[in-house]
Amino acid sequence: MFDSVRDDIRTTLEEIREAGLFKPERVIGSPQNATVTVPGGEVLNFCANNYLGLADHPAVLAAAKDALDRWGYGMASVRFICGTQDVHKQLEQRLSEFLGQEDTILYSSCFDANGGVFETLLDERDAVISDALNHASIIDGIRLSKAARHRYANRDMAELEQRLKESQGARRRLIVTDGVFSMDGYLAPLREICDLADRYDAMVMVDDSHAVGFVGPGGRGTPELHGVMDRVDIITGTLGKALGGASGGYVAARREIVALLRQRSRPYLFSNSLAPVIAAASLTVLDLIESSHELRERLAANTALFRSAMTEAGFEILPGEHPIAPVMIGDAAKAGRLAELLLERGVYVIGFSYPVVPHGQARIRVQLSAAHSTEDVQRAVAAFVDARAALEG
Repeated sequence: MFDSVRDDIRTTLEEIREAGLFKPERVIGSPQNATVTVPGGEVLNFCANNYLGLADHPAVLAAAKDALDRWGYGMASVRFICGTQDVHKQLEQRLSEFLGQEDTILYSSCFDANGGVFETLLDERDAVISDALNHASIIDGIRLSKAARHRYANRDMAELEQRLKESQGARRRLIVTDGVFSMDGYLAPLREICDLADRYDAMVMVDDSHAVGFVGPGGRGTPELHGVMDRVDIITGTLGKALGGASGGYVAARREIVALLRQRSRPYLFSNSLAPVIAAASLTVLDLIESSHELRERLAANTALFRSAMTEAGFEILPGEHPIAPVMIGDAAKAGRLAELLLERGVYVIGFSYPVVPHGQARIRVQLSAAHSTEDVQRAVAAFVDARAALEG
């Protein structure tokens, strides 16, 4: 049977390559850090979600090594059978306290967390209202639900209000948004969203994967930044970005919501428990975040330096203060070629183009880290200038 399918798949792959959309995977031979080793040597890494530089922090590594001896390698089971250890409950409690929520439930990834919320809470009597630029995991999670689906343009509060008016006949309504939109670095207007939710009796859910750990005065994410921690009903997020960079996700929410997820959420009920070594190391990550502002301050300084220096050099950077700093190129082929030229100059970045971003809006998404030094940032800007000159011939 596969022989008849093989040619079709090969044709599809060739079409992806010809369109300049093929995504090669570069293999790195070192831990995740400000610099990584790739075939050809060591390069500056400006494309990881390692915002606080904790992926190989000595304290995090030490906690992980200790956890292997104490808790073992893996649970080999799901939570409700024999897959729950004290360390899982400790992490859930710490995340609840950190995020200002009543309870938390761990998942193997935030993709699974988002995949497990909507069909558990909503049915054909309900409605979900989603920002047009929400993460793919939210989109896929909504598809699993029988709820009516409404969409509003990115951060457009007038259109959100219109969708709330249109869905007033629903039993339950859930507004869902990314806290930070990962391709642009833009923040959701959570205060205005919560105001509309109050006015139209809707719940609010935020995927804060690109914010928890470093956005807000205490690193508690966009709800803290906007002063709405007590008004957001559901927060989903990942342990795989600022919080150590390994894997795992969570839903922090009202107590009753978490209790229902433990009983009905399919990705939770049918997936192995989060590895105990990750749970234990994540506790140390929270200790580091809560005990010092140093890493957040260093990340903010690196972000400001890169954004200002690139703007002065004549590059178009989408506005904002987030360490996601998209360098707008426009043409997909040019973005890919510029990324190649930068790698040759010792800077590892990735070009993004359709369908990840809209046609004509190809970019290189630079991501700053607290692990970068001032000299690293300056070298990256110089490499951009030199690579642009080479590209323009």
